[in-house]
Amino acid sequence: MNVARRIRQVHADSVSPSAWRNGGGQTRELLTRPAEGEWQLRISLADITRDGPFSAFPGVQRWFGVIAGAGVALRFGQEVRKVTADSSAFEFDGAAAPECSLLDGPTRDLNLMVRKGQARMSRVQAGQAWDEPFDERGMFTTVAGTLRCNADEAIALPALTLVWDLGAEPCRFEPVSTGAAGWWLGWSALDGRRA
Repeated sequence: MNVARRIRQVHADSVSPSAWRNGGGQTRELLTRPAEGEWQLRISLADITRDGPFSAFPGVQRWFGVIAGAGVALRFGQEVRKVTADSSAFEFDGAAAPECSLLDGPTRDLNLMVRKGQARMSRVQAGQAWDEPFDERGMFTTVAGTLRCNADEAIALPALTLVWDLGAEPCRFEPVSTGAAGWWLGWSALDGRRA
């Protein structure tokens, strides 16, 4: 099957940002499932420009990854978790609404939020195959590169692009530069991962 014809691509710059009510940043909503009505899956890119609380999302599991900037410190009561561009995706209960403090200036962050089902957000390892068996799979690039989801097909992708509907084939990403390349994203709506 031709993967390039099947996948959906969304470049962050093509999505208009929405300002936060607290004035601390803005969000670009890259993908929701379903597209209409109350979402069960939401992938977004946030620009955080000042300290302040996260919005509460009761009943939502969240994954948070820094893609640019020094990162943030998230305070959950007495516990503080630092998340930087070198950190793994940080998973937490969306109802917790932590207080967010910038470590050294603004950050840009990728968010995966799920109301139902199972999900995962994990770092792309350049050239290594990713084949976790979720019903829906995608990737967000932090640098330009080439996505390969079978032996014969290559898709050139710019930086800051979400690709979705990758299918079940193992995929790998070959970035044009060294360093953090992006994030793999997987979601199964009801029963978790496929058998």
